[in-house]
Amino acid sequence: MPPFSESNQNERHPHYSRATLWLLATIAGVSVANIYFNQPLLDDFRASFPESAWLIGAVPASTQLGYALGMLVLAPLGDRFDRRLLILLQLAALGVSLVVAASAPTLAVLIAASLAIGIVSTIAQQAVPFSAELAPAAERGHAVGMVMSGLLLGILLARTVSGFVAQYFGWRAVFGASVIATVALAAIVIARLPKSRPTSTLSYGKLLGSIWHLAVESAALREAALTGGALFAAFSIFWSVLTLLLAGAPFHMGPQAAGLFGIVGAAGALAAPLAGKSADKRGPRAVISLCIGLVALSFVVFAFSATSLVGLVIGVIVLDVGVQAAQISNQSRIYALKPEARSRVNTVYMVAYFIGGSLGSAAASLAWHAMGWIGVCLAGLVATGLAAFSHWRGRERERAQARPSA
Repeated sequence: MPPFSESNQNERHPHYSRATLWLLATIAGVSVANIYFNQPLLDDFRASFPESAWLIGAVPASTQLGYALGMLVLAPLGDRFDRRLLILLQLAALGVSLVVAASAPTLAVLIAASLAIGIVSTIAQQAVPFSAELAPAAERGHAVGMVMSGLLLGILLARTVSGFVAQYFGWRAVFGASVIATVALAAIVIARLPKSRPTSTLSYGKLLGSIWHLAVESAALREAALTGGALFAAFSIFWSVLTLLLAGAPFHMGPQAAGLFGIVGAAGALAAPLAGKSADKRGPRAVISLCIGLVALSFVVFAFSATSLVGLVIGVIVLDVGVQAAQISNQSRIYALKPEARSRVNTVYMVAYFIGGSLGSAAASLAWHAMGWIGVCLAGLVATGLAAFSHWRGRERERAQARPSA
C-alpha cells in the first residue's frame, strides 16, 4: 500500500462513486438514528417498568454518554486501521446491543444496553472521514456534504420512525426493527464498501494522548466544546421529556405524536447551509451569538406552551434552528484551529458535545419529577446561560489577545 500523502489524495480513488457516497450516507444515518430512537419511548418505558419510573431519564442519558465514550475510544481508530473493517465490527456489536435492548427484562438492563448502543453507534464518525479519503481534493466538500446530509436525516427522522413503530407494535419492536436494518446494512457493506487506507502509524495510546494534548493546548477548542456541549444539553433537556408532556393532560398523545415533532425539526437541516454561509461572511462568532439567543427564546416559548401544540411547534423550530446553526458555525471554527488534525479536534468537540447531551437528559428527568414542565424550561435556560457565558469568555479572550501589548 503506498504511503498516504496529499498527492495521493488528489488522485481519483478507483472506488469513488456516487453510489459509494450514498452508501456512506446511509451508514451514517442508520447508525446515528439509534441514539434518538429511545426519546419518544419514555412513557412506554415508564409503563413497562413502573417500579423504576423515576430512572427512565437514564435511558437517553446513557445512550448519549455512550456516544461520547465511543467518540473518545473508537473514532480515532479510523486513522490507524481499515475503516471498512471497523464499520463491520461496530455493526456486529450494534446488532447484539439492540437485541439485548429489545428483550430487556428490567430497566437496568435497558440502560446498560443503551450505553452499549451509544458506544458502537459512532460508526457515523468513520463514514464521514471515509468520504473525505475517497474523494479527490476538488470534490471533497461535496462528498462530505452528502454523507453529513445522511447523518442529519438519521437524526431528524429517528424520532418519527420510532414513534410510529412504537404506536402500533410497541417499544420493543423499535429495537427489533433496527436489528433487521443493521443486519441488512452489514450485508451491503460487505458487498459494496471498499477498504480504506490508514493515515497514521501511531499506537492506540499515542492517538489518545494526542487528543488530550489538543484539548489542553487550545483554549479556543475548549471554549467551542463547552459552548456546543451546553447548547446540546439544552436541546436534550427538551427532547428527553417531550413525550412525557404529550402523554399527559390536555394532549393524551402517544409516542407517534412525539415522533412527528422530529419532522418539524427539519427546519434545523434547512438552517445548516445558511449558517455556513453566514459564518463565512459575518464570522462564526456572530452567528453563534444569535443562535444562543434563539435557544433561550425557544425555552421562553416552551414555558408558555405547556397546553399549546402550536406553541410547542414554534418552539421546536426555533430550538432546532438555533442548535443546528450553532453546531455548523462552531465546527467551522474548530476545523480552522488544526487543519492537520481535524479528526482528533472533532473528537474533542464531539465528546464534549455528547457529554453535554447526556447531562441534559439526566437533568431533564430530575427537573420533570421535581418541578414539572416549568422546571424543564428553567433547566433549558440554565444550560443556555452556560453556553452564553462560555461564548462571552472566549470572545473576551480573543479581544484581549488582539490588543497591542504595552
